[in-house]
Amino acid sequence: MRVFGWINPHIPEASDGILTSAGICEGFAGAGVGSRVLFFAGFAGLVAGTLAMGAVEYSKLRAEYDQQAGELAAERVRLETTPDAELDELTGLYVSRGLSPDLARRVAVELTAHDALAAHAEAEYGITAASRIDPLREALAVSGAFAAGALLPWLAIVLIPGPTRAFVTFVVVLAALALTGWVSARIAHVRPLLPIVRTASIGGLAMLITYLAGHLLHP
Repeated sequence: MRVFGWINPHIPEASDGILTSAGICEGFAGAGVGSRVLFFAGFAGLVAGTLAMGAVEYSKLRAEYDQQAGELAAERVRLETTPDAELDELTGLYVSRGLSPDLARRVAVELTAHDALAAHAEAEYGITAASRIDPLREALAVSGAFAAGALLPWLAIVLIPGPTRAFVTFVVVLAALALTGWVSARIAHVRPLLPIVRTASIGGLAMLITYLAGHLLHP
């Protein structure tokens, strides 16, 4: 599972990219437009979706980051102004989690001596060095996953010539979605058949609807 560990958090964004790009490409293909229009429509969707995903993720995580920063700043002030009260509070937190009062006090004293702010941040807010949010890094990762997924349908619809491009792209996208379902199942330690069928079915239905919409609504 280590092979897939770094992929796991961003599989949904990659699937979103695949479906969004495939929907745009199939819709325009259903409308019978030329290769040039397909090229620019798919590329515009890829760029717009990538930027939108990154911007939304950054805005959301930036709010959480600011909240964490505010909590840590307030805690730092309390540690400087009322250290004894903060030590009592930390002791009480450890007692509430099952430690005996004597052991809780010793733990609180030792952790406070080592890094008081880190001890309170973890005990009170669940904030650790590993859990600190990096909005920009996560936004770039989400954007990258979306773009990677969106690139496949766009390349397929652009590079495949002739009237079979929509069908071949449909098959390629189904295979890509099946792969994301398989990876998700491997990570979650579940049987892969249901996630594969579910993911591919949803994607296939979405592409079919957009293709028919383009075909029927094109003037």
